[in-house]
Amino acid sequence: MKDATRVIRAGLPPVSQGESFLRGPTFAGPYHLSGDPSGSTYHYGRFHNPTWTAYEQAITELESGSATVVYSSGMAAVAAILGVTLKAGDILVMPSDAYYTARMLANGFFATLGVEVRMAPVAGNAQRAHLQGAKLLWLESPSNPGLDVCDIALLAEAGHAAGALVVVDNTTATCLGQQPLALGADFSISSDTKATTGHSDLILGHVSVGDNSWVDQLRAWRTQMGSVPGPMEVWLAHRSLATLELRLDRQCKNALAVAEFLAFRTEVQGLRYPGLASDPAYPIASGQMKFFGPVVSFALAQHGLAEKFLQSCELVFEATSFGSVHTTAERRARWGGDKVPEGFIRLSVGCEDAEDLIADLEQALDKAHSKG
Repeated sequence: MKDATRVIRAGLPPVSQGESFLRGPTFAGPYHLSGDPSGSTYHYGRFHNPTWTAYEQAITELESGSATVVYSSGMAAVAAILGVTLKAGDILVMPSDAYYTARMLANGFFATLGVEVRMAPVAGNAQRAHLQGAKLLWLESPSNPGLDVCDIALLAEAGHAAGALVVVDNTTATCLGQQPLALGADFSISSDTKATTGHSDLILGHVSVGDNSWVDQLRAWRTQMGSVPGPMEVWLAHRSLATLELRLDRQCKNALAVAEFLAFRTEVQGLRYPGLASDPAYPIASGQMKFFGPVVSFALAQHGLAEKFLQSCELVFEATSFGSVHTTAERRARWGGDKVPEGFIRLSVGCEDAEDLIADLEQALDKAHSKG
């Protein structure tokens, strides 16, 4: 079955006369529960919810995994994996250019618990040199916001050979763009806030696994930490999956067209898009990614030029996050934490017409570099 069909059918209930295609969200704290609770699927709203179940089944199918646990945010999912796999004295190998808040959590809370954190860049599979004694190898490919790529299969094999578990942050690529579990990872994690759901209207995350032995621990973490998602958000996410292939196809074609346009602008520096044949990530990305993602990154020479460019865009919303049907961008250095130039811009390309977007970017770049 092709992806365009799978995303529409994933997680739907069996056909039932007079019922809707996708059941509406279940809003429940307690459920009816008499006597021995062991015979009931649902006990209490912090433990489980049928809306979660349907979404988790859908994501499991799309991730080619054995099970999925949904969380209230991408960072809740990050915390769950670190929390169930690591203890004092364990070694975590993580990208030095991974998502900033994930690095903060590892180097902050988990380091204070006694976890040793070793860091190396995504590019060049540099983490492979730091695996001796590691308990968990954390990969992020493409990286956010730099868009470097690592060889997931090679590093997963190396990690396992060293006795480490392997997790891939697959947020930028999504489960249709890249299949970490099929490439050898133990965990595939995503902030579904971004391209997976793609409408800038919810916060959500998930962890998919290839081995069911981790599911009970991941669910127990969710229950005990209270990192539970709202049923409305999960239902909206499931509904949004039906257009994931359509959205990604349009976004990635647009992103490539935008990157090709930017490649000919002399004021653009450090252009990165894994789908560009000239990009240093392309040889690896083309072998392990079906979609190259919606994010393009580049820099302008100065802070002020980047700000003027963003202010001059008419079709680009200035906002953090990425993966939406709406094209968004931000000067990423305004937050700190990432080693990027002051004029660095993360551009998330949406589903608008590519010619309109390019025309808008062209006039904004012209205005930014005008003397007026």
